[in-house]
Amino acid sequence: MAWLARPASATALPCAPVDDSRLGAAGTQGPGQRLRRIGQIAPGPCVRPCTARSEAGKEPDVSTADETRRLAAVRRYASLDAPGDDAFGRVTSLAARIFHAPIATVTLVDDEWVRCKAAHGLPPRLCQGSRAVSLGAAAVTHDGVYVVPDTSADPRASADPLVRGEPGVRFYAAAPIVTSDGHRLGSVNVMDTRPRQATSEQLASLRDLAALVAGELELRLTASRTVAAERELRAGAERLARTLQRTLLPPALPRVPGLHAAAAYHPVSADEVGGDFYDLFPLDGDRWGFFLGDVCGKGADAAALTSLVRYTLRAAAVYDPDPCAVLANLDAVLQQEHAGSTAPPPYCTAVFGVLEPDRDGFTVTLAGGGHPPALMVRTGGSIEAVHPEGGQLIGILRDPYFAQVRTRLNAGDALLLYTDGLIEARTEAGARLDEEGLAAYLAAAAPATADDLLTAVHKLIAALGEGVSDDTAVLALSVPAYSTAVPLQESWCSMTTT
Repeated sequence: MAWLARPASATALPCAPVDDSRLGAAGTQGPGQRLRRIGQIAPGPCVRPCTARSEAGKEPDVSTADETRRLAAVRRYASLDAPGDDAFGRVTSLAARIFHAPIATVTLVDDEWVRCKAAHGLPPRLCQGSRAVSLGAAAVTHDGVYVVPDTSADPRASADPLVRGEPGVRFYAAAPIVTSDGHRLGSVNVMDTRPRQATSEQLASLRDLAALVAGELELRLTASRTVAAERELRAGAERLARTLQRTLLPPALPRVPGLHAAAAYHPVSADEVGGDFYDLFPLDGDRWGFFLGDVCGKGADAAALTSLVRYTLRAAAVYDPDPCAVLANLDAVLQQEHAGSTAPPPYCTAVFGVLEPDRDGFTVTLAGGGHPPALMVRTGGSIEAVHPEGGQLIGILRDPYFAQVRTRLNAGDALLLYTDGLIEARTEAGARLDEEGLAAYLAAAAPATADDLLTAVHKLIAALGEGVSDDTAVLALSVPAYSTAVPLQESWCSMTTT
């Protein structure tokens, strides 16, 4: 495409896209100083005249591959609207003030439409139109600021509905919105209803406003990508946490003749592995072992410690199922694990018990190490705390003391074990729930089976809402009221997220 030179004192020819980087005071000159002949060439800034289109009236050829990439960029940026944000609206208001013009818009150009992102002085119904006839499409095909001092003198401009109809645009100026990788997405446009000239300062300001819009779009795209990446990372962390948590808990509780067992785990954070654990497993003969507890900390270290505790308890119970001996063995393992280390000692709380069938129920021998008491729900609805006298933290003291207690789980009775996340939750009044609050809640709910206990606890946790600040594991055991007449139900284990 040929470039024509003009004297520095001349103004832009109609429909001439202006190379404003070289435009000086010329922008203020009057129409009387136009060149009389194209052949009069003199030093001065260069402009691209209205003969930029071919004789047939077609736009300059644009590479199909380049346009495909440009349209892909438009799609990336066009969806980045910020709810309640009027950043582009402020740009149009500022552009109108700088030009002392009644109308300004920010538009993006896709394959068929010139779409409006913001407008000043123009009704929404007039803000966007067909790319084939819109002046807004011209800016994306040119470098620099595109200026039409008088639309009545430009055949292409006359096809724009804003020119031939309401509001009757006679002056148009546009600066392209260019991305960091060089794609022209659209333009910042200024329009007036009378023909006029623009100063070099006004055109430079318009170009700066277009750069501000491009910068805002870049920031939004970066923020959008960052949020998407963070969501993917969080989703991956949550998947990993769920997978790891499942390896620390039994996939299902075994079926114990004459007993109904149920368990649930309520994590506070979906992407952080907790240290709560429980299990129910066979011992020698017809005896069964069970435990529930909580290790210190969260995350990978807590997961490793939980795995060590869980498998140590099972192995120790096979060697010697006496509950106090099992907890003593666990304490010795944790002490040995910490020997020679300068890190804080690993410790946990736990309840370990042995179930032994006895007529129409079970004898329960229970030992505790620094853990909250189990709660027995009797057939008549009364609540009893099952708590060995004493019982200290496991793994942190030089000579810990563990105690055990024996009780019966009769037909129609249910036993609930839980971690401290439940009783440390805050009520609506801000007070801790505590063991007394939990016992009072269960007395009012009157659960009769292991399933009923878990349902009651789930409703309690849901009611406490944000008052629950720590993970909670629960293990419930119950004997059917008529164990010899009622068929045994399949035991289950639920993994719930609240």
